[in-house]
Amino acid sequence: MSASLRVGLVGAGPWAQETHAPALAAHPGIDFVGGWARNPEAAAALFPQSFDSVDALFAAVDAVAFAVPPNVQAPLAVRAAQAGKHVVLDKPIALDVAGAEELAAAVTAADVRSIVAFTRRFAPETRDFVARAAALDAVAVEAQWLSGAALAGRFAASAWRQEQGALFDVGPHILDLVDAVAGAVESVAAARYDEPSDTWTIQLEHRNGAASTVSLSLRTPAIPTVMRVAAHSGAGVAVLESRDTSAVACFGVLLDEFLESISTGVDHPLGVARGLVLQQLIGRIQDAARATGR
Repeated sequence: MSASLRVGLVGAGPWAQETHAPALAAHPGIDFVGGWARNPEAAAALFPQSFDSVDALFAAVDAVAFAVPPNVQAPLAVRAAQAGKHVVLDKPIALDVAGAEELAAAVTAADVRSIVAFTRRFAPETRDFVARAAALDAVAVEAQWLSGAALAGRFAASAWRQEQGALFDVGPHILDLVDAVAGAVESVAAARYDEPSDTWTIQLEHRNGAASTVSLSLRTPAIPTVMRVAAHSGAGVAVLESRDTSAVACFGVLLDEFLESISTGVDHPLGVARGLVLQQLIGRIQDAARATGR
């Protein structure tokens, strides 16, 4: 690998503006070449160089970061992998399980490296929590992410967030953490959805015998956002409710580890395979809610 990895960015929305672009521009091991977006004006304002097509962007870089809706990301990321480009994926990695499976297969077939922006997982406070929770051999986990992001603010105009809601937007973050500290999910015991408030209430059973409960919403007027994960056993309690580390700082750590993964040729544990596991879990949760008519 060359001294600097040439990276392009697809997408010029709020998340790209606030996190992806600043982190890419600031990283000493990254040559932020430019990007492509459907909005030419936003692209011109954000990227060092704005490309006329994704194919032109792919031809100019070694890796591609995505900050676009999941239904847009999945087919474009397949093309990027087929072009031999490493990929930084947003979550969820696709809009459905079939799209996630196709993307995971393309990344594997191309033998390129991938990493998914489970942003909080790259924060030191989160890593400390995961380590403390793992030491407890937790028997139960309770997790919440309650936000008014779909009611007002910079993400309220996001069509896919309005349509897919909390399960797809913040769900991957929370479900990833719950799975990480309670063990792999064995089954979805129950799932209920209240559409007016976009509230998901989920009960999960884990392979090691632990149980977890999850509450998610993007239409709860919580200021500030409530994000809390607690794990406990007879050995004690571990709680995460801090979001002190900025998203840009988290993304900088993500890029450090992405570069290491490319250099060593070893897949990152938070790569596309992890994204697929969580996409499949989301599908199982949707199925469980449909089965009960809720």
